[in-house]
Amino acid sequence: MNADEMKKQAAWAALEYITTDGVVGVGTGSTVNHFIDALATIKHRIEGAVSSSNASTQRLKDYGIEVFDLNQVNEVAVYVDGADESNHALQLIKGGGGALTREKIIAAVADKFVCIADSSKRVDILGKFPLPVEVIPMSRSYVAREIVKLGGQPVYREGVITDNGNVILDVHGLDIMEPIKLEKTLNDIVGVVTNGLFAMRPADVLLLGSENGTQTVFANK
Repeated sequence: MNADEMKKQAAWAALEYITTDGVVGVGTGSTVNHFIDALATIKHRIEGAVSSSNASTQRLKDYGIEVFDLNQVNEVAVYVDGADESNHALQLIKGGGGALTREKIIAAVADKFVCIADSSKRVDILGKFPLPVEVIPMSRSYVAREIVKLGGQPVYREGVITDNGNVILDVHGLDIMEPIKLEKTLNDIVGVVTNGLFAMRPADVLLLGSENGTQTVFANK
């Protein structure tokens, strides 16, 4: 079983968490694309979705699933999204696809955050995957200098503009021992929109596709 098959396995397992007649929060990325495919099979059971990216919005609409602006809904029962890394507390690095800000907003609103991934994404210490930081374009160089002071090695993701019209710095060389502290520190830098650490609002459950079937992981389990 290859990585994509494991992603698909986890994505379909997430259907178990979808409540009837509610609005589903939908993330972004290759694993989430499998989830959208799965969600389409039960679209008659849901009211619609809120989406973290233009790409996911289009895929949902292609299946005939209504997509709401987040400001139009009072509640998001479940948010389903992937991750680039997850530690044992289900604190995540996200944003490899560039949608970290909208992902973080929907995760904050959702009652339950279900993370779907293949088994390679679970790690002991976050940081091997470069940490994305979304920044206002005019602040890019300043933010990069501040990140260097923190011990990171920021690399401008050339040619990428987020759905919010901003740019991304990918921060290499970090062993993230205190994810919540670093998340707050980075967000305090003027010009940072947000960063890809989902530590203050971690996942509630992690579904890992593996050779031995889907593993359901809860924090510190």
